Amino acid sequence: MNDQISAASGPDTSGPGSFQGPAAGYLDYARVGPLSRPATAALAATTELAARVDPADLDRLFDLSDAAQTSAARLLCARRHEIALAPSTSNGLFTVAAALNGPGTLLVPRDEFPANLYPWLRFATRGGPAVRLVEPDGQRHITPDLLRRHLTPDVTALAVSAVDSLTGHLAPLAELKEILGPDRLLIVDAIQGLGAVPLETDAADVLVSGGQKWLRAGWGAALLLIRDRCAERLAPGLGGWAGVAEPFALRHPAEPLPGAAAHLATNPDFPAAAALGAAIDALLDRGGPVVGGARIRATLAHLLDRARQAGAEVLLDGLGPHERAGIGTFRLPGHDPVTVHRTLEAAGLITTRRDEWIRLSPHTSTPDAAADLLAEALRTLTHPTTTHYAQEPTCPTN
Repeated sequence: MNDQISAASGPDTSGPGSFQGPAAGYLDYARVGPLSRPATAALAATTELAARVDPADLDRLFDLSDAAQTSAARLLCARRHEIALAPSTSNGLFTVAAALNGPGTLLVPRDEFPANLYPWLRFATRGGPAVRLVEPDGQRHITPDLLRRHLTPDVTALAVSAVDSLTGHLAPLAELKEILGPDRLLIVDAIQGLGAVPLETDAADVLVSGGQKWLRAGWGAALLLIRDRCAERLAPGLGGWAGVAEPFALRHPAEPLPGAAAHLATNPDFPAAAALGAAIDALLDRGGPVVGGARIRATLAHLLDRARQAGAEVLLDGLGPHERAGIGTFRLPGHDPVTVHRTLEAAGLITTRRDEWIRLSPHTSTPDAAADLLAEALRTLTHPTTTHYAQEPTCPTN
């Protein structure tokens, strides 16, 4: 795909100084990952093609979108036709919710990120399955034992985040799917894990993920995976003219396209699709999630160690090395979290505050210096320096 982008845009004359990556203290990839160099190049090249709108250039845009889907299939260990491109994670989840027909019950953890709650709640009153919110098992957002306790005969699906956006808990997808069995769907919101750590994507019947976080591909394109094993159970609820074999047929609705494409409402954002494909290719070229995930986990562990040394309490501190993804969260007892967050920001550390908790989410590019910045910023809070001034002499009264 990268060769296609180079051919479409011509030689790269931008120079090494034209791209500026994130600062050393940027620890907020769980919120947004600054565009990577490959994604930036792809976005620029395809935007240039779109500006010309030559028929041959339009063909190239379609080819780049197809290439992005092929790259996504490699990443997810899927067949090419099992992948479609949605505009965003939320749009992809709504697409799946529109495709699910009742009766039945869909389970979803109560403390899920809202993007993985509203699609199911909205369609529960529009012919979709009923929604049962599951209370968390301790601080882990989903566990096999929790699922077993709620697996009543009416349950037809479980919707869950691969990685919890606050705690960083990595869901045991393979175990969850084994408990669900072949007749119940495992629907995965993978945006906080895809590109950060290895995920058990084979277990997911349906998976959705945008590219603006760990993949560092920006907004406008998301992966929608619908496995062949469950395709017949999902009606093309939001499938539009782009999702049918003959969009200009004399009679409608026309026959849906095979695979995930049946759920497309319209064509993708081509520059965004190219950026997503380039980001995935770059990830795979660097060894994929296994190699990148090891680096991210090691960096996060170092950051959390420095936070503990400053007296911080780490959320879900008992997670095993492969239970935590790229997110770690802490609080500093006895200190106002707003002040902590502002102090970190003043020191050049970009993080996210969730109520009393400070969330850290580094990437492979995060330097070791970030841990030193964190330790020094927390030290200024826990060991403030006091300046003592010499007492002014008292002047005698005349």
